[in-house]
Amino acid sequence: MGNSTATTTDLDVALEKHRTELTGYCYRMLGSSFEAEDAVQDTLVRAWRSYDKFEGRSSLRSWLYRIATNVCLDMLTAGNKRARPMDLTDSTPLARAALSPRPDNTWLEPMPDARVLPTVEDPAEAAVAKESVRLAFMAALQQLPPKQRAVLILREVLAWRASEVAELLDTSVASVNSALQRARATLAEQKASGADAAVSDPLDEEQQKLLERYVAAFEGYDMTALTALLHEDAIMTMPPFDLWLTGHDDIAGFMTTFGSACEGSRLLPVQVNGLPGFAQYKPDPDKGGHTPWAIQVLEISEGRLTGFHFYLDTQRWFPLFGLPLHLDGESDEAEQGA
Repeated sequence: MGNSTATTTDLDVALEKHRTELTGYCYRMLGSSFEAEDAVQDTLVRAWRSYDKFEGRSSLRSWLYRIATNVCLDMLTAGNKRARPMDLTDSTPLARAALSPRPDNTWLEPMPDARVLPTVEDPAEAAVAKESVRLAFMAALQQLPPKQRAVLILREVLAWRASEVAELLDTSVASVNSALQRARATLAEQKASGADAAVSDPLDEEQQKLLERYVAAFEGYDMTALTALLHEDAIMTMPPFDLWLTGHDDIAGFMTTFGSACEGSRLLPVQVNGLPGFAQYKPDPDKGGHTPWAIQVLEISEGRLTGFHFYLDTQRWFPLFGLPLHLDGESDEAEQGA
């Protein structure tokens, strides 16, 4: 590659165009927001350094996916499978609830839509992309061996041809088809054992109203109103704690005991994992105003909330979502980041 500034700048621009879709791919592979961003950075640096060896036999995009796949497969050799609390333990009745944290690398992590979902014209393609970063699908992906995971994402989510995937993985079309079949069978079993979110894209009027009622109930800390919005088998999780609760009685009970400091919270809307969500700020007794508490991810099915997941590591999540680390008063909503 020539060393002229123009060529360097052109290459930077050409590589950067692929950042969002590569982040989406690495996120689906790794289940971690931060590891995905590290993997993409590594991919782009490797591509930049070895561009003079790129012979143009495939497109730049295919070449980048090959590098990204190798980076992810290397990162996955440690064998860590990220999970949701309900993938690891049984539900705990409220009477036995205890808050036991597990290390960060245990958990499937949330991700802002804008970092992983490139803008596409085709609504059907956009819907598939959103569905493929939802928590239930992401958790199921983590159950697949790494190569099956890559095959399934490339074939089913990104709609690559079997021959293209075989070339990328240096394997045969028969081997790709076989891996895809096994991956589909595993996902079908996962789906049978857990409810999936049925969220319209964009949200339909009924879902929009449900969210408005949720905000009013949560900010008003009105457990009667909140309970009315929850499916009777609704699930609540709070990573990094492995505790998860099921059923509206236990959830409402938890929120008025362990969670009572959340009374008076404010919620700002966020787009997360292809689902509606909120940044939750709870009252700050020291400085006044409100302090970050959780990124909430909501799952909706048949007009009810079936899952709400509170990601509590605010020092990591709020900057990732471009959110302020303190709310002083009513004017802060206008300052909300991406």
